[in-house]
Amino acid sequence: MSTWLSILIAFPVMAGVAWVFRFAGQSATSNKPFFRDMPFGVAFGYVVAAVAILLAFKIYFIDQVLFFRWAMQGLIIFTVSAFLFRLLGRLVGTAGSRKLFRSMPLTAAFGVMIVLAYAILAIFAPVFAPYGEEQVFAAANTLPGGDPATGGDPAHLLGTDQIGRDLMSRLIYGARNTVGIAFATTCLAFFIGGSLGFLAATIGGWLDQVLSRAVDVLMAIPALIFALLLMTIASAWSVKLGIPLTIFMILIIAIIDSTRVYRLARAVGVNIVVMDYIEAAKLRGEGLTYLIFREILPNATAPLLAEFGLRFCFVFLTIASLSFLGVGIQPPLADWGTMVRDLAQFINFAQFSPLTAALPILAAGAIALLTVAVNFIVDWMLQKSSGLKE
Repeated sequence: MSTWLSILIAFPVMAGVAWVFRFAGQSATSNKPFFRDMPFGVAFGYVVAAVAILLAFKIYFIDQVLFFRWAMQGLIIFTVSAFLFRLLGRLVGTAGSRKLFRSMPLTAAFGVMIVLAYAILAIFAPVFAPYGEEQVFAAANTLPGGDPATGGDPAHLLGTDQIGRDLMSRLIYGARNTVGIAFATTCLAFFIGGSLGFLAATIGGWLDQVLSRAVDVLMAIPALIFALLLMTIASAWSVKLGIPLTIFMILIIAIIDSTRVYRLARAVGVNIVVMDYIEAAKLRGEGLTYLIFREILPNATAPLLAEFGLRFCFVFLTIASLSFLGVGIQPPLADWGTMVRDLAQFINFAQFSPLTAALPILAAGAIALLTVAVNFIVDWMLQKSSGLKE
């Protein structure tokens, strides 16, 4: 029986089981509110969840799919680590930090833990990396595992790449380059977009119209395609001017992403400049700089911080995508996007050596893990700034 046919048959079967489950619950509990008021969609959701748990049990214990087992073990380890990290934060630290951890959901604790781990890894990369970022060894294409019988080398637990560079060291240094450059680019984008957005909201008139229409034009072009086009042009200019291509990449991505920041800053600023305290500041004779940085910015911090987390994720993924396409962070600098591209062919060896096939997944997983962690923090910040409760 084909997979699609099995899926088509499974849905009506699960729907029937959901109806029986709800009816049996109503009969067994004498039509108490829990089952009496349960919609059919909720009952169907319980059945789907039960089927998913059974399938996960089968794949993990019976089929023993290696990557799935790794994913489940990683999920358990990360969940326990986030719980212990939140518990430690509630017991250790200042009164303000302990209060913050007490109100922090487990997902936000996981996000903060991962971001801190990445920051420490990026800052102290030379301490954690066993070798240098550009160090080349004679043994090239060494397989991971460290077992000489299977083509490994005890000195290189994750193996070496095509030219003999240690992959573990490259992966660690990739945190410094990819995450560090993404953070710097996001800060620059917020400085450009936020300043211009608040300026347009405060002054208004022709300046607002000119900036807004220019932003509309830039936002009409798909960001990744536009960045790829500009990076292709910049690759020729970087050789003539002697400026590293990474500098051009930071400027290009910052300008492209500043359009989104401008939209938010202007929208928030327009609502703030009509407040009475802004009029009072103008009557006192305060200048434009005071109005923007002392009156508007403190009252726009919450939405801007939430947007900073989202922008960081998009910038991070854009840099990884450009590096994957070959026009991002250039060798000999290590970055995760280039590692995914260079190691992608090892996926073909999944059947013979799962550890070898996991090499490109390590870099891709590092990208995905940080993206998920930052989004967890952003969701928590949005919840706090909106005043919503769990």
